[in-house]
Amino acid sequence: MAIAAESFVLTPGAGGSLQQQIRAMVAEGILSGRFRAGERMPSSRGLAEHLGLSRITVTLAYAELVAQDWLTARGRSGYFVSDTAPRQPEFAARTSRGIEAVDYGALAGHRFSRAVSVSKPADWRSYPFPFIYGQADATLFDHQNWRLCAIRALGRRDFEALTDDWQERDDPLLIEYIRRNTLPRRGIAAREEEVLITMGAQNGLWLAASVLLGPGRRAVLENPVYPGLRAILQQSGALVQAIDVDGEGLPPEQVPPGVDVVFAAPSHHSPTNATMPLQRRMALLDAASQRDFVVVEDDYEFEMSYLAPASPSLKSLDREGRVIHAGSFSKSIFPGLRLGWLVGPESFIREARALRVAVLRHPPGHVQRTAAYFLSLGHYDALVHRMKQTFRRRRQVMDEAIRAQGLEVAAAGGFGGSSFWMRAVAGVDTAEMALRLRGEGVLIEPGRAFFDPDGGPDNYYRLAYSSIPAARIAEGIGIIARAIG
Repeated sequence: MAIAAESFVLTPGAGGSLQQQIRAMVAEGILSGRFRAGERMPSSRGLAEHLGLSRITVTLAYAELVAQDWLTARGRSGYFVSDTAPRQPEFAARTSRGIEAVDYGALAGHRFSRAVSVSKPADWRSYPFPFIYGQADATLFDHQNWRLCAIRALGRRDFEALTDDWQERDDPLLIEYIRRNTLPRRGIAAREEEVLITMGAQNGLWLAASVLLGPGRRAVLENPVYPGLRAILQQSGALVQAIDVDGEGLPPEQVPPGVDVVFAAPSHHSPTNATMPLQRRMALLDAASQRDFVVVEDDYEFEMSYLAPASPSLKSLDREGRVIHAGSFSKSIFPGLRLGWLVGPESFIREARALRVAVLRHPPGHVQRTAAYFLSLGHYDALVHRMKQTFRRRRQVMDEAIRAQGLEVAAAGGFGGSSFWMRAVAGVDTAEMALRLRGEGVLIEPGRAFFDPDGGPDNYYRLAYSSIPAARIAEGIGIIARAIG
């Protein structure tokens, strides 16, 4: 039996090349049972005419399908579905029809789903004024060199890095670069046994909290703070206290007695961008020594210090092994990379490594090796330099627009970053304002999610300039000013 050419329809906007789309349609037809073993495919000429493609495109797609054993070629007779093509299981899939006999939320105590987060629409790139934080700007990213590094990591020479189960180990090339380049820029010297690769800073903070905290232990975090960290600590079972930050970050004198772990972001506090001065960093470490607590340092946006020289990291000032340093390449390369690191005493890293093995074993080897090449060949430094120059210009444009419109900056930060922390007039609910602004093509981040859930203002919001061209900033700020009234 012959399969009709009309069985194939190209979907407008579908991803992949035309050859890839043809291959996908054939594979889906076979797996779904619509195309059966021994059935003859449409001729390459007939399918090409039906789809409006060149014959060579279809011929090449068929040839690849033959190589993968989806199809078989029979001389002058044409192409047929292979007798040994992959098949779906014989039994029919069953659905639950929406019935849930078990309340899994109640079993889990809703301790995970209750967490508050900062959300954005999936199609945020289609908005003309996306003042949203933490997304990669395609105009700045080095696509070509990242692609070349990924291809190199796919080569035979790196086959083991691509395919092996590293178990508890990390890519030695990536560890070496972090030890010899990334950490020394922060004033940190670390041995291989003191460094662990993580799936981004969020994963690193979770590992640190899981190792250091538990029921009955006490933790301090900043207020406002990155919502993801608050969610992690809420799930740890520890007693958590929030301390209000000021223009210089976390005040060490406000840390209560009896605390076990303090979480702080001294480089660029999230979301205020406050940078902790050296004197305050030393005071925090002195308090940790005198009162016997550990500090988890979130190396937030360290690379984005372009208004003033970066300060030494807390870890570089640590003389007693009291600081756990968590960093990430996600903000400086791209968020989807999900690659970061933890630095701490060997005994801590040993426990964090064992926990990581139990949860995810290790970050993908190919991702680690690609990043190692991108970093070691100098592409990363060039990317960061380009981002700094662009962000400096965008920040200047946004600062001028904010001043011109009379908007209030709650905390501008003094070292750089990629956003402004803003305050609307009392009585303005920025969550409601954000929904209204979407209708005008403007995306902002309401600030309520950053504050302690037991009580916090509704009139704060964050404006980021990492994803919006400088030419659109002033117009977008004007729309926001009109919305606030």
